[in-house]
Amino acid sequence: MIKAVIMSGGSGTRLWPLSRAAHPKQFLALHGDDTMLQATAKRLDGLDLQSSVTICNEDHRFFVAEQLREINRLGSIILEPIGKNTAPAVAIAAFSSLADDPLLLVLAADHVIQDEEAFTKAVNDAIPLAEAGKLVTFGIVTTEPQTGYGYIKRGKKQAAGFVVEQFKEKPSIELAKEYFKSGEYFWNSGMFLFRASRYLEELEKFRPDIYQVCEASKVKAEPDLDFLRIDKEKFAVCPSESIDYAVMENTADAVVVPMAAGWSDIGSWSSLWNISNKDKHGNASHGDVLLHNSKNSYVRTDGKLVAAVGVDDLIIISTKDALLVAHKESVQDAKLIVQKLKANSRSEWDLHREVYRPWGKYDSIDIGDRYQVKRITVRPGAKLSVQMHHHRAEHWVVVSGTAKVTNNDKTFLLSENESTFIPVGVVHSLENPGKVELELIEVQSGSYLGEDDIVRFEDLYGRHGK
Repeated sequence: MIKAVIMSGGSGTRLWPLSRAAHPKQFLALHGDDTMLQATAKRLDGLDLQSSVTICNEDHRFFVAEQLREINRLGSIILEPIGKNTAPAVAIAAFSSLADDPLLLVLAADHVIQDEEAFTKAVNDAIPLAEAGKLVTFGIVTTEPQTGYGYIKRGKKQAAGFVVEQFKEKPSIELAKEYFKSGEYFWNSGMFLFRASRYLEELEKFRPDIYQVCEASKVKAEPDLDFLRIDKEKFAVCPSESIDYAVMENTADAVVVPMAAGWSDIGSWSSLWNISNKDKHGNASHGDVLLHNSKNSYVRTDGKLVAAVGVDDLIIISTKDALLVAHKESVQDAKLIVQKLKANSRSEWDLHREVYRPWGKYDSIDIGDRYQVKRITVRPGAKLSVQMHHHRAEHWVVVSGTAKVTNNDKTFLLSENESTFIPVGVVHSLENPGKVELELIEVQSGSYLGEDDIVRFEDLYGRHGK
């Protein structure tokens, strides 16, 4: 009996500008039609699965719920009030599972697995070891010297795996070549299989501080819509630690099972280029792209045409509000750009121009002195908060669909080409009562146009902030 634990807490800054803090890479379709989270959930179909739980932070909860609901694999969702790395997160999942005490299959939501049959086989091979009380990690069979991954050195053969002799940090290129040549090392995938109670036993032995905090946090957990909220105040004091450091490097029962499944953690744009389909010149492209006399490049656009002429070994990523041009050997430094944006209080580190909300999305089309224009999309049946603003008035013009509008003490319907005006300080709401998406243009005007100028009186999604 296996319970999948999908970790969805990453920020994905190395894939900026497509991945941002508010919309990280696990929610993007980077390799195939499904988002990485959806692909991870679908990958479980080949296993004898009891259930699944996804662990994410507060800000991403509606992304997780909506994307899993789209593929009919919602499961349960645990909200981390504060990111504390993998050891505490999995401890919360383990405490939540003790009634049945299943085997926990711990997976990251942002990995690519190209050979799902090999993935399934490796997990099934690991089951007898986990049932015998071992703590299994999956070691990726190396295909080249690689400095971007941690390594696992194998020891004595044990059933379908090997005793873990040693965990190694990311090596120099010289060491990576030695590891590869020896054939005794695997890449550390960060995927695990163990019984819930065994993990907690070892965690209590080696990190009782983490164990005690997580136990107390789980006791006071409360359901909220599709989510389980753990106690924020108690969890806040939990040390931040990985499963490797907290348990796997200390336990005497660590076993590594090899996996050769076309795995990648998509840790950079160059790693995405590595696994992408390429033309005869080694180029991979996505979107409206024209290439001439160019080689070994990755070019991606989500909107406007991008033409590349006479370029080699470049990464070119175009979004609605940002453009990244980088040499493939320097793409890891994209995170430094994110740091600069954050230090300068620019929104591009955190948000896209197009921002997703539980009711739909909005696209900031234009902004200037004392005005802002947004294109708002509301899903069928969805409703924005009953709210008011202290500093801005709003004009709404319906482009398509039907809007149910509450404006002060009046409630009415608006259809295509109809409009309404919301004065400053007036309580209002917007709802899509129809069967198709509602599209409207919102023109804001006033002295302050920040998203935090919202006073909420009622919200279907339990939000108190933006």
